Amino acid sequence: MTYETDGRRLIDGIDLTVAPGETVGLVGPNGSGKTTLLRCVYGTLRPTGGRALLDGDDLAALTPKARARRVATVPQDGHLDVELTVREVVAMGRSPHKRFWEGDTAADAALADEALARVGVGDLARRAFPSLSGGERQRALVARALVQQPSLLVLDEPTNHLDIRHQLAVLGLVARESAATCLLALHDLNLAAYYCDRVYVLRAGRVVAAGPPAEVFTPALLAEVYGVAATVTRHPVTGAPVVVYLPDGGPDADPEADPDATVL
Repeated sequence: MTYETDGRRLIDGIDLTVAPGETVGLVGPNGSGKTTLLRCVYGTLRPTGGRALLDGDDLAALTPKARARRVATVPQDGHLDVELTVREVVAMGRSPHKRFWEGDTAADAALADEALARVGVGDLARRAFPSLSGGERQRALVARALVQQPSLLVLDEPTNHLDIRHQLAVLGLVARESAATCLLALHDLNLAAYYCDRVYVLRAGRVVAAGPPAEVFTPALLAEVYGVAATVTRHPVTGAPVVVYLPDGGPDADPEADPDATVL
């Protein structure tokens, strides 16, 4: 898949596959193309080359409502300028499954209440959505995506604004408990290593590595892609890779190294 605008390729020839039931992560530095790729998948952008297919169907050829029945998304900013309650925003997830004149059923209400409880904002159901903190809004939008009951969940930095407890809870919910296939962008490599079956590493709009986190996350790759020195070990309990950054480049750092090199 390729996306070009103003003569500049933001993603360039990306070939990515997510198998049913998998959780696949996109990682890479700022500006590497993660958000652009996700927008091409969920329909905000139309690829200028290639296609995004879901079970063989071209997502760009579907109507917005048909696509929303199959793909749910949680965007990066979590902004909705609507004067609705949290529960009303979450219930919007049922809209793709209804005719425009149909109201919510008892089953719809039960789904919304269950999703609110699962993301830990059930007590905020009657609050005005704009009054929520960034983390509360993010969790409410995850609940709305779950209520859609999609086959594919697309999440762009779903842990934005969340404290550690809720980062783990939300990722556990979407990656481990949800029946949906998940494609998500993450900055935290340790979260990606634990929750993702496979990861794609992007740089300058291209895939530079792909595979299970244990194979992909190496000190050499982190130095090449992020410009950081790091060690990679295995967690003694989970067995997942654990990335530990060396902020000053470590004991063997080159004294002539760029002091502005990115540190996550």
